[in-house]
Amino acid sequence: MAGGSVLLAAVSLLSAFQQLHFAWLVGNSRRKHKVMPPAVTGAPEFDRTFRAQQNCVEFYPVFLTLLWTAGWFCNQEVASLLGVLYVFTRYKYFHGYVQSVSGRVTAFYLNLIILVCLLTLGVAGLVNSFLHEYLDVSLGKKLHKLI
Repeated sequence: MAGGSVLLAAVSLLSAFQQLHFAWLVGNSRRKHKVMPPAVTGAPEFDRTFRAQQNCVEFYPVFLTLLWTAGWFCNQEVASLLGVLYVFTRYKYFHGYVQSVSGRVTAFYLNLIILVCLLTLGVAGLVNSFLHEYLDVSLGKKLHKLI
């Protein structure tokens, strides 16, 4: 089982490390701008850093669910590649947002495109698995015959 999911696990750990790094940056910003917990507002740079991290946290369960579903039911390599791209664009999103509110926009849209791709792969793979398991229909074989 583990061998079949090694790339997905590696991307998941990379993304978890990224989440920890973003949280650490928020802590640094808190100290720099003297914003003591539980306060979540302060200097504009702190506000942007905090919101960037919170936005990343809000999307994280969606990303992990789509990554693993696409990897298990469709293609681990493609899902993992999209996962690495997602982590990279999340990095660009976070640091763009810290610089300016408008600095996040391009990376945000790229993240959405990647999530839609993962969703599409996951749904296609799940539907194919469902059809094969419960209705004895193999879309892969039918597509192969057409090509």
